[in-house]
Amino acid sequence: MLTRKQLDLLEFIHKRTQADGVPPSFDEMRDALDLRSKSGIHRLITALEERGFIRRLAHRARAIEIVKLPEALETKLGKTGFTPKVIEGDAPPPPPAGAMNVESVGALELPVMGRIAAGTPIEAISEVASHVAVPGTMLSGQGRHYALEVKGDSMIEAGINDGDIVVIREQDTAQNGEIVVALVEGHEATLKRFRRKGDMIALEAANPAYETRLLHSHQVHVQGRLVGLIRSY
Repeated sequence: MLTRKQLDLLEFIHKRTQADGVPPSFDEMRDALDLRSKSGIHRLITALEERGFIRRLAHRARAIEIVKLPEALETKLGKTGFTPKVIEGDAPPPPPAGAMNVESVGALELPVMGRIAAGTPIEAISEVASHVAVPGTMLSGQGRHYALEVKGDSMIEAGINDGDIVVIREQDTAQNGEIVVALVEGHEATLKRFRRKGDMIALEAANPAYETRLLHSHQVHVQGRLVGLIRSY
C-alpha cells in the first residue's frame, strides 16, 4: 500500500510522461509535492522502485519508466489497464539471440547520452545528444554499451581529459579500482575510481586538486564501467 506522497508522486510522473514524453526533473517533482529538498523525492522514488511501480534506467540519472499503476490510480485516471512506456533515448535493445559477439564486429554506433562530470557531480543530461562510431574491439562482451562526453579535469591523471568521449559498459556492480559512472543520491552523475570500504564507498579522483568523496553505500549506485575512450584532436 502506498502513502499519499508516494501516490501523488507516481501520478505526477505518469501525467508528465504521458503529456511530454519525458519524466519531470527532480526539481519539478519537489515543487509539485511541496517538499523542501530533492532528498525527499529520492526517498519516495526509492520506495516506489522497491514496490515495483517504477524502474530507473541504468545509464541516465533522470530517466524513469513506470512499470505499473495501483488500482486506485488507474480508476482515478479512467484506465482499465496500463502499458509501460519508456521515454525516448533509452539504450539500444540487446542483440537478438545468436547475434555476433561485439568484439567480432568492425564498428558499432553508440548513443552519446549527454555529459558526465569528471569534477563536481552534475545532473546527467536526459536525452541522446549524438552518436559515435566505436571499434568492436573496444566493447566488452555481450552487454549494453553507451558513451558520455567528459566535463571537467578530475580524472586527468588516469588519461581522461575534458571533452573526451568515454565508452561505458552498462552494469550495476564494480570491483575496487575500476573507473565507473556513479549516481550519487539518485540525481548526480560522476566519473570516478570506485573503492568499497565496508559499508562506505570512496569515489576517488585522479587529480590531487580534488578530494576523495566518501559516501554510504546506499547513496551510490554504479551505472556502468569504463571500457574505452575516444579523443578528437
